[in-house]
Amino acid sequence: MSTKYSTVSDPEKTARAYGRDLNCSPKSGRNVAKAIKGMPVSRAKTFLSEVSELKTPVPFTVRKRKIAHRRGQGFGPGKYPVKVASMFLKVLESAEANAEYKGLDTDTLVITHASAYQGTVQKAYMPRAQGRATPSFNRLCNFEVIVTQMEEEEN
Repeated sequence: MSTKYSTVSDPEKTARAYGRDLNCSPKSGRNVAKAIKGMPVSRAKTFLSEVSELKTPVPFTVRKRKIAHRRGQGFGPGKYPVKVASMFLKVLESAEANAEYKGLDTDTLVITHASAYQGTVQKAYMPRAQGRATPSFNRLCNFEVIVTQMEEEEN
């Protein structure tokens, strides 16, 4: 089965990676993707590793009801999605390795597209009393990352 990306990019200057059916939250994945989009790859890698170490929170801008504010000046609702950050870091490192294989300069890579959305839903039912059953759905997540080599400006 071929992977379809949600955007089309120039194959000469871009590299991409896709994480399919990863066992983490699509809701947190959306917020992490929104936080790292537009960052240089080196900065995004340090950001994701700091989130995994519970040093830096991810600002939640999508589906943020009943989420507490985090410490810091002017920081709104946020969380520390450790599992999502570690899986997104693997996909980002894969995109960086793909760029290096293509011959792109890894120092000037910028994340031009990052998205996370719901993948396969694993359905299960837990038997309850009096012949009833409660559904328990495990929603898996898909990640897309596209990195682009930017030209360095000469002064």
